[in-house]
Amino acid sequence: FSTGCDMWYHDHVLMTELQYRIPHLPRQEYKTKPLTTTLKYFLAMAASAKVLKTVVFFGSGKTVLPPWGGSDTRLGDRVYKYVVNALKARTDVNHEITIYDPVEVFGKGGALESSGGQMSTPHFYLKADDVPPAMAKMQQTIKDADCYVVVTPEYNHTVPPALSSIMGHFGGSNYAYKCSAIVTYSIGPWGGMRCATAAKLMLSELGCSPISKLVGIPTVADILNADGTPVDDKHRMLNQLPAMLGDLEWTALAFKAARANGLPK
Repeated sequence: FSTGCDMWYHDHVLMTELQYRIPHLPRQEYKTKPLTTTLKYFLAMAASAKVLKTVVFFGSGKTVLPPWGGSDTRLGDRVYKYVVNALKARTDVNHEITIYDPVEVFGKGGALESSGGQMSTPHFYLKADDVPPAMAKMQQTIKDADCYVVVTPEYNHTVPPALSSIMGHFGGSNYAYKCSAIVTYSIGPWGGMRCATAAKLMLSELGCSPISKLVGIPTVADILNADGTPVDDKHRMLNQLPAMLGDLEWTALAFKAARANGLPK
């Protein structure tokens, strides 16, 4: 009898905790279903609540080797592979990842090919019937996202035109009530931090509030291999990304739950 009571108490406490953490779940499920069925229901809903639709925006459209040499046409490929690998490896949250690379998006057959990096025809200037199908699909993916990760170099001490164009093609209502995170990089020692400062303002104005934690990766080739794996997995600069993703996930899940309860009026 004692064991049975202990088990009932444990299950009751667990259900109360789950319902506290997922307040939008219907309370009738708690009252009408058998204990084990209710627990399975809550556990399934708790698991499904930890799925985030995550869009990664890459900020470099470079396709030429620099005059000072090197083996990478685009050094940032190492960084965005590192970030995407880290997102896929997360265990507490399942990220459904979409990547927007300006070389592909503005290239032949890309979603923004018809508009170009100069934003000849931004989405918000087009009538619904005039939006190219690929652009419409990209807009819907951005609107449906729960959070955004920007991976970008620093050009002229600020945000690269490719990044501001690819995101700026779509109005702020598509990004609103979401959160974002910033990863910058450079060949030098500063890791693109001046770009991160400028990107914070841009993302804030788009409506996807940037979290405070940043990732800045300096001297990229010394830290990451071509496939995005670390040269030395104990390098102190690699401690930044897990901490930032933890904050991003916590914030994105909170925003997601708040959106489910309705938007400001």
